[in-house]
Formats: sequence, structure tokens, C-alpha cells
Amino acid sequence: MTEAPRWSSTRVVVIGGSIGGMLAAAAVKDHVDSVEIIEAHDLPEGPAPRTGVPQAAHIHFLHAGGAEAIESLLPGTMEQMLAAGANRIPMTTNMVIYSPEGWYRRWERATHYMFSASRDLTDSVVRAQVLKDPRVSVRTSTKVVGLLGDHRQVTGVRVQAADGKEAELRARLVIDASGRATRTPQWLTHLGITGLAEKRIDSGLVYASRLYRAPVPTRDWPMVGVQADPRLPQPGNAGGLLPIEGDRWHVSLMGAPGGQPTRDPDAFEAFARTLRHPVLADLLAHAEPLTDVSITHSTANRRYFYERLRRWPDGLAALGDSVASFNPVYAQGISVAAQGALALRTLLADGLTPGLARRAQRAIAGPVDTAWALAVGQDIHYSTTTGANPNVVDRLLQRYVSRLSRTATGSFRAATALTDLLALQASPASVVHPRVLLTALVGPLRPQLDQPPFTPSERKLLDGLNNAAASTR
Repeated sequence: MTEAPRWSSTRVVVIGGSIGGMLAAAAVKDHVDSVEIIEAHDLPEGPAPRTGVPQAAHIHFLHAGGAEAIESLLPGTMEQMLAAGANRIPMTTNMVIYSPEGWYRRWERATHYMFSASRDLTDSVVRAQVLKDPRVSVRTSTKVVGLLGDHRQVTGVRVQAADGKEAELRARLVIDASGRATRTPQWLTHLGITGLAEKRIDSGLVYASRLYRAPVPTRDWPMVGVQADPRLPQPGNAGGLLPIEGDRWHVSLMGAPGGQPTRDPDAFEAFARTLRHPVLADLLAHAEPLTDVSITHSTANRRYFYERLRRWPDGLAALGDSVASFNPVYAQGISVAAQGALALRTLLADGLTPGLARRAQRAIAGPVDTAWALAVGQDIHYSTTTGANPNVVDRLLQRYVSRLSRTATGSFRAATALTDLLALQASPASVVHPRVLLTALVGPLRPQLDQPPFTPSERKLLDGLNNAAASTR
């Protein structure tokens, strides 16, 4: 029988220096003596690429639910983001979105918002906020190779330095924020904990992304997006343009098997013209490419259902991509990690009490449930998807959401119901509230738009670009 550990101090070990790891450290730092983050690579100074984050090449934004969670964990972060050049985009006021049901209107009254910036900038601001606390330290170029303890209690980790030397690091709580490469499922098996359920649902989507020098000032420029329509017989493809710091546009194009984008820089804008509307291609025709095209195939939805296990050891928690990763087209990962970290901090108000880890894992599953329902609820309807097929209920729900989306093109109330959900500030059940059901039944109150809803000032800028281009021909 393993002897109960004797704690002389309360130290927490966080596996992974990702943004999820930093937010985990932010959640616990005020409740313990020290936090040590174990990171396999070096961490950059300032907004520079971090090794092991290929998804940083693709568009990122923070939903309102995620931004509010980060601000609660690290007050002042959003202000620092804005000062560094990030954009606060009111929803739907500053969004030009072509949904499968038509153009969404840009309602004057914004009900939600999102923050748009490069992933490198977001990472660096959060990292600086966390590491300025003297209780938080980072051990870089070090890997966690195993857990200490047994099926009842995890008491620390075994680490391996760059020179191959191993050491034991004791901790009152170990938080796995290592991301998609998590080894927690294998470590649980070694501890004798089995029966972990896992789901992987993959639409086969491929991402191609590129940075551009914008031909117009990007402050207050709208987000522009063309969504895929899974009902069409052709491969689902989509695209998005986000204004980011440095007067740049960050552009990502997505395509399913049979219609995937490539690394060819000469084919990037041509692919944008194959989307359901050419608005992105029309904008890029006036912009200057700043980078090559980055590609990723890692777009599957994958989830471990830790909260369902019959046994869970005290002293261990997992959050962020270590629990669930999503198709990046929905931009949910950072926001879900932030909400999970906030749930952990709330539970720590009562201290590191027995059973905390299991309660934390169940609380972390809450925001995961919402994001999972949104992502999977869309992806299962593509003909290329593997891992799940839509049943009768799924098809009925898709038809209802499609009707609500069509209503949202001409109804502020329907648009608000959708943005409540998409901003991760409401549960999926909110869209079947009787008031929302009635709104969907009534349908749109205004006629559908027949062109992208740019404002008069935006159209004036775009007309100037078109005229300038015509005069040089």
C-alpha cells in the first residue's frame, strides 16, 4: 500500500507551456505556494512563433466567452491585447458573413464581440501576464515522461531534461495542458485506470493560410467569411479573413476531400474564388502577400471523456486540447481552455480538498460539452466525415438550425440567439427556448441581402482600390 504523501508546501506542476498551460497556471497561482510549468521546447520572447504550435499559422480569434474568462483570470489582458494592435470586433456589427442561408445583416446594436489577433500575439500577452507573478516558473527543454503515484493519488511527475537525465518532481496537483500530444490516456492505463471513452470525428478538412498586407487600415475593418454548405453535393469549402495587428489580414481557406487547397501560392487566390461567393478573392486581389501558404491536416474533432471514468486519481486534472480538440474552423480551442481554467479556479476557492480533481474534471467538461455539440453537430453532416453519421435527430436539428439561421438573416432576435451560442455564452439548449422557436417559426422579418453588406465608407475604400487597379491596366 502506497504511503500517503506528506506535503511541506503546495506546489502545482503544469504540463505544457501552451496558452492552455499558462491559463491553468493563472487559475491556481493564487491558491498555492508555487507553480512550475514544464515545457518541452523553448519559449519565445514577445510575439514570435512557438515550437509545436503549427495551428498558429491559421486564423484565430477569441469568442466573448473566452475573452471574459481570460480577463477574469488575468485582469487587464484584453486592454493589453488592444494596445498591441488586436481588434475588438462587435458581433454582428462588424462581420460580413455569408452563411449557407444567405448574408447575415450587420445590426447596429452589437450583442457580443470577439478579439482578433495573431496567435503569436495572443500567446505572448497571456504568457507575459502569467510569468510576471514570482510564484510561477517555467522549466523549458524538459519533457514529462510519467506520473508519480497510483490510481488513488498522483503525487508528481517524472521529467527528462534535454541531456536525457531524469528526475522526480513532487506536486500537490498535476495539470495536463500538453495539448493534442497528451499522454494522459497511456499514463492512466499504467496506473490501472481503464475504460476511457474517446471519440474522433473528422470531416477531412484541410486548412491553407497566408498573411497579407491590407490595402486599407485594419482598425475597425470587419471580419469577412464565407461558410461551407454541407447540403451541397460538392466538397465543403470555406474561408475567413481577420484584421490583425500591423495592418495585416490573416486569411485561411478550408476544403474537404475532393476540393482541398494546396501549398501553391499561385493557387491560393484562385481557390478563394471557388468558394460559394468570391468576396474573399475580390479583397485579396488588392492585398500584398507577406508569407508563403501554410497547410494543416490536423482538423479532426477529438475528445477524451475523463469525466465519465469510474475512478479518477486525486492530484490530476486535464484541460484544453488535452481533453478535447476541435475543428479549428469554429475557433473554439482557446476559449474552451480559458473557461475550463476558470472553472478550476472557482473550485479552488475551497482549497486543495480531497476529491477536487474529479470535481474539476467534471466542471472542465461543461464548456467542452457546448463546443463539442457545436463542432460535431456541423461536421457530421459532411459526406466526407468519418467517425460518426447523423441520425434522425441530428438531421431534424440541422433543419431547425438552418431555419433559425435563415431567420437570422432578417431578424435581430434570431441573430442574437445564434451569437449567444457561438460566443460560448449560452448552451445548445438555448436555441430551442420557446421564444426562439417562435422566432424561427415566424421567419425573417426583412428581405434577404443580395450582396456583401459593406458599409458606405468601406465600399468607398473598395471602389477606390478598384478604380486604382483599373487605371493601371
